Amino acid sequence: MSGPTKTMAVLTCAALVLTTAYTVALGSSGWLWFGLMVLVVVTIGVAAAENGTAPAGPRRRPPERPGPMGPTGPTGL
Repeated sequence: MSGPTKTMAVLTCAALVLTTAYTVALGSSGWLWFGLMVLVVVTIGVAAAENGTAPAGPRRRPPERPGPMGPTGPTGL
């Protein structure tokens, strides 16, 4: 994980702890948990996108097919 992705994961974990503490102290808030779930999904998406964007190596053209073997066409016909 790169720096920004790791920071986002740490903040998501901190938000989970704070949301849980808020729920224990003051009662449940559906919007707070909804916001946390959105943050979790976005964090997973960022981590997945980071792993899927590895730079591809140089693209090479496939070898060309050989042409006819003789002036009248391929041999064996």
